[in-house]
Amino acid sequence: MKMIDNLVLAWRTVRVNKLRTGITVAIIAFGIMALVGIITAIEAMNNSLRDSFSTMGANAFSIRYKERRVFGGGDRGADVTQSNTKTARKVKKSNTGKIITYKQATLFKQMYEYPADVSIGINGPRNQIVNFENKKTNPTVSLNGGDENYLQLNGYEIAYGRNFNKNDVLSSTDICIIGKDVAFKLFGTKYDRALEKVIRVGNNKYRVIGITKEKGSSAFLQADNVVFATFTNVRQRYSNPNQSYSVAIMVKDINQMESAIGEAESKFRPIRGLQVAEDNNFYVDKSDSIAETFIGLLGTISAAAGAIGFITLIGAAIGLMNIMLVAVSERTKEVGLIKALGGKKDSIRAQFLFESTLISLMGAVIGIFLGVLIGNLVGSLLDTEFFIPWNIITIGIVTCSVVGLAAGLYPAMKAAKLDPIVALRYE
Repeated sequence: MKMIDNLVLAWRTVRVNKLRTGITVAIIAFGIMALVGIITAIEAMNNSLRDSFSTMGANAFSIRYKERRVFGGGDRGADVTQSNTKTARKVKKSNTGKIITYKQATLFKQMYEYPADVSIGINGPRNQIVNFENKKTNPTVSLNGGDENYLQLNGYEIAYGRNFNKNDVLSSTDICIIGKDVAFKLFGTKYDRALEKVIRVGNNKYRVIGITKEKGSSAFLQADNVVFATFTNVRQRYSNPNQSYSVAIMVKDINQMESAIGEAESKFRPIRGLQVAEDNNFYVDKSDSIAETFIGLLGTISAAAGAIGFITLIGAAIGLMNIMLVAVSERTKEVGLIKALGGKKDSIRAQFLFESTLISLMGAVIGIFLGVLIGNLVGSLLDTEFFIPWNIITIGIVTCSVVGLAAGLYPAMKAAKLDPIVALRYE
């Protein structure tokens, strides 16, 4: 019997046993769907993360009094402390957890002589409502304070109007720069009309001097749903003795990063009152390291998803093997008749292997389709781009082929070894 004949016969057998085939296909499809779906969603979020956290570029870093938390949207999230166990220097307890004050931040900017751009930033209140006349935004707008370099170091560009200047920062004037989403919500498609208009952020009025270019939203940042004021104005309007400032530095060349970081630490340690034997009580964040940390966490979820899919496939393989053994028992007379007519063991073995592989691949195709669909549906809820994990799809197909072969091997060998005389007498 030729291979094509075995394939056709296997396909006919699969079609005839619809219920049995359908149940087995569903089990396999569920396992592949869980695996592909979760990994698709995670990969989509990974891509979004790289865009979200690369705001400052690879040639920038920031100084904070606590390690930046990698979930909740960058600066918009809270901070989390982390103990350093990799150094012999000890942290002075009185300095642990101390915020970076206005005086420390401004003094550092004055003293830092390395050829780089330095910016001071502060987080204002979250979840603000912005009003203009009879229009208002949802209570989801963030107010951030910065200086003349803040927008550049956080990846923003001015679309209309102008940026802050040093005089604006020194005078603490009630002026602001608004993100594209805020401008669109309040002024519609011709949002350049927002320039020189007075808007209300919470209970405070600000004159709009600039509008940023669209930066795009992602699963973790609403980068355009924001209002920027000078950090001196935010300090004045929203006085909070526990509020810490952050300092960002951008060098001209990425090769200067390490020397710039070393210079920054040497300047900032005396400002923080640290002795030579004491460890830093502040953290240096490279812009790309934050995304990598988060992606590492998502990698753990990917591994868990793989384990879930693998366990499900083992169950599916056991179920498929059981069904194929039942098929051998049901078709014992048929196998005996084929052997009596001159059928060879290889042909009988191939027929059962083809059946189990076809069932497994049918489950793989359905599971992959549903997995990609569900994974991207979850991703769309988080504003991520459509993503097809070709590597996982390839692995899924190969895995299901192996599962089909493995599950059908024992039943196929059992069928091939049947004695034709005994098989024909089987009831």
